[in-house]
Amino acid sequence: MGTTRLRRPPTPTDAERARSLTTRGGRAALVGTGGPEPVVPAYHHVHADGSATLLLDEHSAVVEQARLDPRGEIPVMLELADYAAVDLREPVRALLWITGWLRVPTTDDARHAALHAADVRPHHRLLDLGHGAVLVRIEPGSAVLADAEGTASLAPVELAAAHPDPFCTLEERWLGHLEQTHPEVFVALARHLPAPLRATAGARIRPLGVDRCGIRLRVETPSADHDVRLAWPREATTVQELRTQLTALVGCGHGRHTTTAGPAAEELDASYAGEEQQG
Repeated sequence: MGTTRLRRPPTPTDAERARSLTTRGGRAALVGTGGPEPVVPAYHHVHADGSATLLLDEHSAVVEQARLDPRGEIPVMLELADYAAVDLREPVRALLWITGWLRVPTTDDARHAALHAADVRPHHRLLDLGHGAVLVRIEPGSAVLADAEGTASLAPVELAAAHPDPFCTLEERWLGHLEQTHPEVFVALARHLPAPLRATAGARIRPLGVDRCGIRLRVETPSADHDVRLAWPREATTVQELRTQLTALVGCGHGRHTTTAGPAAEELDASYAGEEQQG
């Protein structure tokens, strides 16, 4: 489907970035429902093709509308907001809108869907099913992704065929630790920024994201924010490769920076180990 995007360094594909967002979870809300405020589900899980399982209050107007509709479904838009791993002044780094049809499944189908969702994304709120909460399903028609790389329209088949980035669930823990414990890494990375940003007084370099293609930085200046992607020398697909690429980008072959990158890169191994234990 259609895409508008500026020429930039290599990035994961539009569908891959969307899949990474849904894998991380994001913050969900049903928008444009006719009510004064968006409807925030108690639980949400988005499947590979963009279909979604939501847990809503049983008295929600959306649930009542779907039950009363002659076809048993109503058009909805699910918005997923992807937040940065660190406390940025503009924390939302991407938005995904999924347009489709909301249905209230039968009791047996709802229980089956809840069990499946719990296997993939467990959450204690699923225990509320049948106790003041109702499970609903969204069948997608299309999706739109908006992030620093551009805006893209995606079909469910494109989402289903894509894979999330291998580091999408690792980056939150690692980037948060990187900024807190190894700020010298960003001093070293600053020399890769465009000259006007390097020369801006009061600029602060923050981690925005990491993926197989590179690291994304948010440069907060007194007047505006600027997102910059720095590509790895070579694409990374494993934690060890990511560690090597970070060291290369920070060190750039010069010993005075290589020691800076070492401890920060080692945190990847610790973060990955923690992710494996949680999984």
